[in-house]
Order: sequence, then C-alpha cells, then structure tokens
Amino acid sequence: QVHLVESGGGLVQAGGSLRLSCAASGRAFNNYNMGWFRQAPGQEREFVAAITWSGRSTDYADSVKGRFTISRDNGKNTVYLQMGNLKPEDTAVYSCAAGWRPFYENIYKNIGQYDYWGQGTQVTVSS
Repeated sequence: QVHLVESGGGLVQAGGSLRLSCAASGRAFNNYNMGWFRQAPGQEREFVAAITWSGRSTDYADSVKGRFTISRDNGKNTVYLQMGNLKPEDTAVYSCAAGWRPFYENIYKNIGQYDYWGQGTQVTVSS
C-alpha cells in the first residue's frame, strides 16, 4: 500500500513557475514508477510526465516538453514536478500516481498502469 500526498499548487501568473511535490508513505518507494497527471474542468485526466523507479528515464506530454521537469528523491520518498513558463491552459488539478515497477525499466504513460493515486493539488495560471 502506498499513500500519496501532493503539495505545492497555487495561483501563479502566466510565465511563472511552481514546483509540485508528491510525498509517498509506505514501503519500497524505489520500486514504483511515478507519474504526474492533470485534469481540467470538464476534461479527461491526461498524462503530464513520468519517471521510472530508478530515475534513469523520464517522458513528457508534448504540451509540457521543455517547460516541465520531473524528478525523484528515493531517499525522501518524494517525486517532484518543476513547472516553468506556465500558461493558462496548464490550469488543472495535478495528481501524482505510483505503479509497481515493470520487469524492464519502461515508462508508464497510461492511467491503467498506475496502482495508487493522490488527491491532487490545484494549479491555476492567470493570464
């Protein structure tokens, strides 16, 4: 069992930055692939970024490439999402997720690959 708690959301002007954190409790955090997803009002949840259990591989949605960076600190059981050059269309509830590591170190980009989810943190970008 893994319990995830996000923090760091808030209101920011367009062009600004935020860093989201996702703290995990439970055992064997370093055995989980981690991901960030977001959901805007009236829209489906969408993939934002993911990182493998070791931290060696990352991937991003095209809409955030070059602006967002995912990282993890296995010693602190925490995954981060550094967001820069924020745009109003980035406004959403951001949630982190954990999925048990695959046999090969593959990135998880699909919602169904994740076993545990946090409650989410609101990010609002004003124009």
